[in-house]
Amino acid sequence: MNQFPEPPCPRCGATHVVKNGSKGGRPRWVCQNCGRSLPWARRCIACVAEVARTLLVVMRRGSLSAAEEITGHKYETIGRWLRMAAQHAEALTEVLVHDLHLSEVEVDAFWSFVKKSVRRLEIQTPRRAG
Repeated sequence: MNQFPEPPCPRCGATHVVKNGSKGGRPRWVCQNCGRSLPWARRCIACVAEVARTLLVVMRRGSLSAAEEITGHKYETIGRWLRMAAQHAEALTEVLVHDLHLSEVEVDAFWSFVKKSVRRLEIQTPRRAG
């Protein structure tokens, strides 16, 4: 069972969405209620809360390595999420305020941390496996 709730179908609002093959190497999804085919990225909308929670762990623990151990997400993935966070600031801010119940001060501290971390990641070399 998926740990994230399915995003609703844009046509009918139903949440019963199942995998329906792939196109260009990316999975496709179809609404079981109305039959509308959804692009692969549509399913990722439900993951925004998990990304926000993981980035909050990074902020509170102060390192990507600590967040990697706590959340189970790879170091490189968390780094990529930090870089992408600024591009999706509006969606992430909404999740931080409504779903995670953060105050305005906490949200401001979160975005300050993201900005600082992205700058630090841009000058660091990638971590070696091993």
